[in-house]
Amino acid sequence: MNQKHIIRTLKIETPSLPGNLGKVATAIGRGGGDIGEVETIKVGPNYTIRNITVQVENEQQLEKLIEIVESLQDGICLHAVSDDVLYAHEGGKIQMKSKMTIKSLADLRRVYTPGVADVCQIIKENPEKASLYTSIGNTVAVITDGTAILGLGNIGPVAGMPVMEGKAALFDQLAGISGLPILLNTSDPDEIVQTVKNISPGFGGILLEDIGSPHCFEIEKRLKEELTIPVMHDDQHGTAVVTLAAILSACKKAGISLKKASIGQIGLGAAGLAICQMLMAYGVKKVVGADKSEQAKNRLKSYGGHVEDSLEKLMQQADIVIATTGVPGLIQEKWVKPGQVILALSNPKPEIEPEAALKAGAAYAADGRSVNNVLGFPGIFRGAFDANASSITHSMLLAAAEAIEACTPPGDLVPHPLDQKVHEKVAEAVAKAAFPTFV
Repeated sequence: MNQKHIIRTLKIETPSLPGNLGKVATAIGRGGGDIGEVETIKVGPNYTIRNITVQVENEQQLEKLIEIVESLQDGICLHAVSDDVLYAHEGGKIQMKSKMTIKSLADLRRVYTPGVADVCQIIKENPEKASLYTSIGNTVAVITDGTAILGLGNIGPVAGMPVMEGKAALFDQLAGISGLPILLNTSDPDEIVQTVKNISPGFGGILLEDIGSPHCFEIEKRLKEELTIPVMHDDQHGTAVVTLAAILSACKKAGISLKKASIGQIGLGAAGLAICQMLMAYGVKKVVGADKSEQAKNRLKSYGGHVEDSLEKLMQQADIVIATTGVPGLIQEKWVKPGQVILALSNPKPEIEPEAALKAGAAYAADGRSVNNVLGFPGIFRGAFDANASSITHSMLLAAAEAIEACTPPGDLVPHPLDQKVHEKVAEAVAKAAFPTFV
């Protein structure tokens, strides 16, 4: 999904009078900015200073927005414009640190030589003990070839490293799992599969990330067949899990029975096809997809889905429409069927704006700003590790989606992605789905 936007933080001072913050928000809106976080950093006797995070599409729009904000009067002052994103990435977002404090020779002998030799011998005699006496059982390799980084495309593995570091940081914070980025300088499926197999003894799980279609399908399939540890391609199944959770929430709001509904999936890339598979695994009887690629359409047919070449006809027969194309404005208002649920998930510009879809008669409409994979992958792997599962199955993924939906507050599409309790519930549900007797 398209991520090409600019994020800046504006430090703005406003006199402590009602309506001044509203003036600032209105000015940002007139400049084409989308407001994110608003943080109060200082409250004076008669003024307030806030950091306001905004998103814009390009530098020209940013310049226009700054000009509009600077033109505000009545004591409103723009103090600074900073790029907090770049600052946060300086030096990288992760590091490997020791869990042990080594201050004495006794510590050294215990964690290294000569004491470590006894541990090595134990693992040699009982290889399964490696999960107990090393970090292997709690470590995930986050692997990319850089061919499908966010919405930026094939920019290479090194340019994709900030994404892999972000995944690793989220694994640590939300699930207590060590994530190690692995950058592969090849897109050849045979080479990727063999490389991952060669390094797999050092990991408890494999997360494939931002690997392009169609070679991502072959790579994941072969690794699942040839490894005895959990393997998941997040762009497929992580997206599908969170999307299913969002669909379940939307159906409740619209009064639609998902299993009896007709689903229209626009865009059959890695995410789109996985969403179709997830819906069929959930029990949806009719899933219809549309895509320019004949290979993608044939793949959907092989899963048991149907294809439609006309977007208009797809819209006419679908009760629920999901779009993952990255093409802004692709869905025309005149195609919207009264009572439909429409989830246009491309960011930052959806295939149809929710307001436009609702005006055209949709019962419920949302874009992709809330549908974040971080709601899925940390808890999915935590649950798989806790249950000592050797793979991640569709039943585990379905359990994750239902757990996310169950944690969704009234009025929201999905829960807050950083709510620790959500990830704990996902982990519990996944572990129980892996082994129904798991407690």
